[in-house]
Amino acid sequence: MKKMLLFFFFSVGMVAMAQAQQAPAAKDSTLQHYVGKYKFPDGSVVAEVTVALVDGALEMSSSAGTSALEKQEGEDLYTIVQFQGTAKFVRDTNKKVIGVSINAMGYQLEGTKSDAIAFNRKNHLNQRISPLLVR
Repeated sequence: MKKMLLFFFFSVGMVAMAQAQQAPAAKDSTLQHYVGKYKFPDGSVVAEVTVALVDGALEMSSSAGTSALEKQEGEDLYTIVQFQGTAKFVRDTNKKVIGVSINAMGYQLEGTKSDAIAFNRKNHLNQRISPLLVR
């Protein structure tokens, strides 16, 4: 009887662990749509911002600094925590993220996404370090 109970609890624990590991992946794939580099018109306060996925959460960085992005009510709307502002991501008719509208610290910026530069920070670092390890 003890072996059966032990096996039962072990099985339940393994199932719970498997589900816990799958949940962040679904969230990460949703957030991956926002990851990339957004460029702003010449003369803007910042030339570009980079949105990266760091430990399962979005982070925005620019020449002005780095900030976590916190999801707000509303589609594609995030708070830029460090700069007391908002970032509203813009989608095209195919629901693809193509830009961002930022309102922070009195500045209104409209940026377009550069698809060629989208990356995940962990993968980006691995790509930069891997050639060094091969030598």
